[in-house]
Amino acid sequence: MIGNDIVDLALSRKESNWKRKGFFEKIFSEKEQVLILNSENPEIMVWNLWTRKEAAYKIYNRQTGIRGFFPLQLECQDITNEIGKVICKGNCYFTKTKITSKYIQTIALVCEEDFERVVVLDNNTKIKKYNGIPFIAPNGKQVSISHHGLYKQIVTLNN
Repeated sequence: MIGNDIVDLALSRKESNWKRKGFFEKIFSEKEQVLILNSENPEIMVWNLWTRKEAAYKIYNRQTGIRGFFPLQLECQDITNEIGKVICKGNCYFTKTKITSKYIQTIALVCEEDFERVVVLDNNTKIKKYNGIPFIAPNGKQVSISHHGLYKQIVTLNN
């Protein structure tokens, strides 16, 4: 299974006040808050952690069918430059994040070895949803779609 998330940094600066009272406590664990506050660029770390949590949540949701807003139950761990993990209710998801000056994008997987199998699809790929889950039409291969502002990414796994 695969999940992904992308944040348009210009749009996030206009629409999201990550410094507002209560935001950190509602979204990030104490360990994550320390990562943000000790970061050279706290804004980038906020969206780095956010995209990791969102990408992992997409897999968790598909695995369990559970929908909800529980960001504190998704905790980022072992974050290096690109690679990291997100733990959610005993499940471990491996994440790989790309940070540019324009966007931050994360892919999450159940198996770390599957990063070699990730395929980025053309944004015009025909997609159908079944029970809310996106698939490539007509072959039925599951995908993960993320879009925010000017950016969109569709990813899947090669066989």
